[in-house]
Amino acid sequence: MAVIEVNDATKTYRRRRRPPQKALDGLDLHVAEGGVHGFLGPNGSGKTTTIRALLGLVRADSGELRLLGRPVPRDLPQVVGGVGALVETPLFFPTFSGRLNLQLLAETAGVSRVRVEECLELVDLQDRAEDRFKGYSLGMKQRLGIAAALLKSPRLLVLDEPSNGLDPAGIRDVRELIRRLGADGSTTVFLSSHLLAEVEQVCDRVSILARGKCVATGPVHEVLAGRATGEVRLRAPDLAGARAVLEGAGYAVTPVDGALRVQGVTAPAELTRLLADQGHYLEELSPVAADLESAFLELTEDTP
Repeated sequence: MAVIEVNDATKTYRRRRRPPQKALDGLDLHVAEGGVHGFLGPNGSGKTTTIRALLGLVRADSGELRLLGRPVPRDLPQVVGGVGALVETPLFFPTFSGRLNLQLLAETAGVSRVRVEECLELVDLQDRAEDRFKGYSLGMKQRLGIAAALLKSPRLLVLDEPSNGLDPAGIRDVRELIRRLGADGSTTVFLSSHLLAEVEQVCDRVSILARGKCVATGPVHEVLAGRATGEVRLRAPDLAGARAVLEGAGYAVTPVDGALRVQGVTAPAELTRLLADQGHYLEELSPVAADLESAFLELTEDTP
């Protein structure tokens, strides 16, 4: 089952004294239930507009949008209870404790205090629950915001740039939290992020946007598959000698962890022949797989 469906959505913003800005241009997006789905795109690609349209904060000009199988914004009141979201910096009472802030939100939403304690445990804030919110680090504030979004045990959790502005320790904590939530199985996490390494490490699937269109979607390993880097890794008994042969033939060669990384390779078999002719026989020859950053740049730069 799909928790998010977007079909042929368009959205154009009218601007005074400037040409209209097309934020969504026939966007198609499908997010299956379960795991963590990454949502990537450069600034201006339409990520924020997509999230805001799904949550009923803006209305698409045309197209069909569905959350948990129901059309939005028409049926949003029927499904909003199954959706948790953190789309901006969380706002809490600064002089209240983290626990009291959550308890007030829970009371408003008709959620038990038992669930408050469960959410504090989920985000690893039990030990700091009685501290005032204003004394929290930015990472702790983000985790409390995620706890608030989890109060109603949502089937879908939407996180818009949850690691934005965090230091490395905060990024690590949020990353581990997202990984745990995705592995739990009861909540699908829809993660919008500009941190490509974060998405590559925690997401099961990914959708990449460029200029209001989805240019790639699927499991992370499939999006990366087939995107040749033009680089290979090789090992031989005499690395120095093999390097000299390759550089003499015009290849760019870099020693890496007891092997050689060769750039600009179009036919790996040519390297085997070239080295064998000089008495160097390979112990390893493997293509260097593309990473998400390479795929992201290739896909978004090629979009018309």
